Amino acid sequence: MSAEEVLSLGSSDPNNSYDASGFVNIKDVIPEAQTEIRYATSHNFVGEKINGYEEEIALMTKEAAAALIGANNDLKEQGYTVKIFDAYRPQSAVNHFVSWSNDYDDQRMKSEFYPDLDKSLLFSNGYIASYSGHSRGSTIDLTLVDLSTGEEVDMGGSFDYFGSLSHPDYTGISSQQYENRMTLRNAMVGNGFAPLSTEWWHFSLNSEPYPYTYFDFPVSTSSLSG
Repeated sequence: MSAEEVLSLGSSDPNNSYDASGFVNIKDVIPEAQTEIRYATSHNFVGEKINGYEEEIALMTKEAAAALIGANNDLKEQGYTVKIFDAYRPQSAVNHFVSWSNDYDDQRMKSEFYPDLDKSLLFSNGYIASYSGHSRGSTIDLTLVDLSTGEEVDMGGSFDYFGSLSHPDYTGISSQQYENRMTLRNAMVGNGFAPLSTEWWHFSLNSEPYPYTYFDFPVSTSSLSG
C-alpha cells in the first residue's frame, strides 16, 4: 500500500480515546516489516504480558504509517527493512508499567533490562511515566533487519535497556554499531520523525495528528474494525 493510499483512510475522533478508525496495522501497509511485539509477551522489563496487548501486532496512526513507508523505502535501497518492537500503546498498558514500577519487590527482569539502576529510581529518572507518547499513536520503537539475511542489525545495545548504552550517541560502542544506529535515525528523521536522546530505537512523528489524545483501545485487529 502506498503512503497516499494510507492517508486516504479514515480518521479517529480526538475526543474518543477508544476510536481506532484513524489507525492501521503496520503489517498491512509494510508487509515485509518484521514485528516482535515485546509487550504482548513476557519478554519485557516487567516479565509478563502487558495489559491492553491482545495480539502481537503493531498499530499506528495512518499519518505515522505513511511516513514510516517512506522511511522503509529509503532503508530498502540500502538493503534493510524495519523490525518493530512497539508502536501504539494503550493507556492501560502505561498504567500497568506505573503499577509495576511501584512494586520494588518484583525485580525478576532486572539483570536483563536495568542491571545498573535501582528500580525505585525508574519513575524519577524518566524511564517510566504516567503518560506516553506511544498512546497518541504516532510513536514507534524499531530496529533494522538485513534483507539479505533476515537478521537484526547489531545496534550495540538491546531494546528497552535502561541506561546510557541506549543513548543514540553513546561512545562505548563500535563504529559499525554507531553507523547502524545513524542509518536508522537518518531514515526516520528524513521522513518526518523526531528521535529521542535516550533511546536509539524510539521515534515520534513531528506532525502527529492527535497530540492531546491518549488512546486506550486494545491492540487487536478487532479494534480496527470497530
